[in-house]
Order: sequence, then structure tokens, then C-alpha cells
Amino acid sequence: QVQLVESGGGLVQPGGSLRLSCAASGSIFSIYGMGWYRQAPGKQRELVAFITSGGSTDYADSIKGRFTISRENAKNTVFLQMNSLKPEDTAVYYCNAEVAVVGGPGWDDYWGQGTQVTVSS
Repeated sequence: QVQLVESGGGLVQPGGSLRLSCAASGSIFSIYGMGWYRQAPGKQRELVAFITSGGSTDYADSIKGRFTISRENAKNTVFLQMNSLKPEDTAVYYCNAEVAVVGGPGWDDYWGQGTQVTVSS
């Protein structure tokens, strides 16, 4: 049906930057919201940033001013630019999309497989 494929994770030193990408493909009629979540070892998954199809955004307090979410609607792609990274940003980052599939009755949540971000010197 719908697949989300993330890329861009890796190892970076504190203060460095990374850019995550997530492309949605499949039987997509429309995508409303797209977002990034993260889960650190021993912790619950948390929302990092969210963006609607109209461009409205929401950010977790812990990353405001450092991370920026954006999307290309025509390519069903969402990005997360992460600057001034800190060790506490280390986590697996997951892409999420609220998708209406072709011929489907409504909206469903879809998730990517996750990409590891490690911030360490």
C-alpha cells in the first residue's frame, strides 16, 4: 500500500548537523500531516516535529530553534534539518505520515523503518 523510506541518519559530533529525508510511495491519494518522531533507548517514542500539507508546523520544546521540518508535497517527501546537535538527540528517528490511499475510506497512519542518529564525540 504505502511505504515510507527514511535516509540521512548517522554519526555526528556535538554541534554538528544532519538532514533526514523521508519519501512516501505507493497507492497515495493524499497526505495530510507528516512528522518525525524519535525513540531513545529506554524511553518512549516522542514527537519531534510535524508539518501539515498547508505548511503549518509544530515542534517539541527540546528542539525548537535547532531543528526545521519542511516538505515537498509534489514528491510526498518530508525533511528534518537538524543543527546544533546534542548527545541527548541520539535516538532512532521515525517518519510518520497521515495518508489517504486510493480507493480507501479515510486516513491511516504509516511509519518508516527508522534511521539511527548518534551524536557523540
